[in-house]
Amino acid sequence: MVLQTTVTERDFQTMLSIVARPDDLDSADPLPRSVLTGLRELIPCNNVTFFMQDSNRKEGVIDQDVGELGSLADADLEGLEEVIWTHYWDCLPCSYPDTSGDLTSVTTISDFYSDRQLHSDGMYCEYFKLIGVERSLGVCLPSQPGRVLRVAFFREPGQDFSPRDRGLLTLLRPHLYDIYRERRQRRRTTPQLTARQQQLLRLVAAGCTNGQIARRLSITEATVRKHLEHIFERLQVTSRTAAVTRYSQE
Repeated sequence: MVLQTTVTERDFQTMLSIVARPDDLDSADPLPRSVLTGLRELIPCNNVTFFMQDSNRKEGVIDQDVGELGSLADADLEGLEEVIWTHYWDCLPCSYPDTSGDLTSVTTISDFYSDRQLHSDGMYCEYFKLIGVERSLGVCLPSQPGRVLRVAFFREPGQDFSPRDRGLLTLLRPHLYDIYRERRQRRRTTPQLTARQQQLLRLVAAGCTNGQIARRLSITEATVRKHLEHIFERLQVTSRTAAVTRYSQE
């Protein structure tokens, strides 16, 4: 199906900012937060989620989101994962990429259900309704059935997603995957630290101050600061937290 949509100048500028302004290079998130924030600005919604689920093992692999959905009591949250997997294969929009192998189409709930059909679906009754979701727009990034990488937009009851929204997401799909792939590669190529630098970083991770680290390692605070400068340079980060986060991924 060929989608036709008019891209306004504002849309174009927002799309450029999404693919060109990662503002949190030190973050361990799968996508820069600015990308998800930009997507939510481009296609207004309550929440944008970037996620991967292992549908064979029934577990989440990636889960990153921006925005808010309906609030739930802690007791309700505890059982939601079991509810999701109970209804996953019977929920047509949820299981579609796994059952069809179609990982390129942009889809909405309304591609599969009328409102009446949706309201009788188990996933809606026991999950989506509880978090206030009635509309969704989603696209898969290159992955594979069983471990599908997706970007999903969620809205409360009301206006459905439009052909314009579907078209913009279609245009952005390859760029979103490039950002994800480059970020993943960057994490995989973390430079090696010396034994001393690793020792110091473990103390940083334990919450030690520079003074405490200096006393523990029998060095001066100036030496600690110099070690940290070298660690930051090697890991291409700018903070203690980012250094610990990036190195702990290896």
